[in-house]
Amino acid sequence: MSPESVLAILEDGWSYAAWVVGASRIRSVDPAWPAAGSTIHHSAGAWPLVINDKTVSRRWDGESRLELQARGWPLGEARIRIEVVPDADGCTVSMAEDAVRGPGTLVPQALRQLLLIPRNRETLDRLALLAEGRGDATGSSHP
Repeated sequence: MSPESVLAILEDGWSYAAWVVGASRIRSVDPAWPAAGSTIHHSAGAWPLVINDKTVSRRWDGESRLELQARGWPLGEARIRIEVVPDADGCTVSMAEDAVRGPGTLVPQALRQLLLIPRNRETLDRLALLAEGRGDATGSSHP
């Protein structure tokens, strides 16, 4: 997959629930998304146990990095950093996440990270599938 196709998915706030594990629907997207300070209002969970909250973009450089603060109260808040690094095969995408507010911060960091690994791996797999389906930067896509 090309870096451009991954960045296009990250720029499309309406696609957030398609690749972020736990997000079940998008209620609204700030027209400035993903500019710093813009928001995605999302829901998490399955009906009838749905939590409505938001994710705020903290940094977007348009080339390689998106930093988010995801809210999911009463569970808390997390900071997420997604980096897209071009390489010989297209790009490598990495993701780092950690709790910054709420009950999640009471769990020891090493255990938090162990619990997040499978979730974030699935999130990156979903992002890759969407980006591969988008095709190259010219807009062509795979059948």
